[in-house]
Amino acid sequence: MGEVLALVEARLRSALGGPDARAAVTFLGAERIEVLRFVDGGIVRYATLGMSAHPMTDPGDAFADPVRGPRAELVLSVRAGSADTDKVLRPLAVLASSPQVEGLVVAPGNSMDVGGPLWPGAPFTSVLVAESGGLVEDLRLAGPMDPVRFLPLLPMTPNEAAWKRVHGAEKLQERWLMHGTDLRDPLRSSVTLT
Repeated sequence: MGEVLALVEARLRSALGGPDARAAVTFLGAERIEVLRFVDGGIVRYATLGMSAHPMTDPGDAFADPVRGPRAELVLSVRAGSADTDKVLRPLAVLASSPQVEGLVVAPGNSMDVGGPLWPGAPFTSVLVAESGGLVEDLRLAGPMDPVRFLPLLPMTPNEAAWKRVHGAEKLQERWLMHGTDLRDPLRSSVTLT
């Protein structure tokens, strides 16, 4: 576990630079999750560290393989300065611990809800998990372990989350693109959905 997390942190540092802050959260029944903060100009990126320590297992599987299975960390990018986004640390840690606590397999296209605003005053209560490979490249591990994927999180308003449940992740992303939505704006309003 420690070796995997050391490699994951090294990959994050090589892609995003050195973190300027880090916080750790531990939940009952789960291992420690850290959230690292990286500042790049006007963009703040929050990345989890700890979710990839073990492979995610489908709760329907009779046997949990301790080596094989998908591994991931979560990355959230927001514009700095207009909201107190540092309060997202705990909600991010909650999302990152969900594979251990709830047996979820986090994958692109999934919605993840935190049950309240992502940070004080945020119009978002959930996120859409996007495809990996853009900002931080997947990290190959020694076989037979699956690579670690760094999954971007795209904040969703409650209306967007409801619309996504009906129409799907791809249609919501098309709608964001069509309207030129700034997904890094921590105070943006919902995209036009009609």
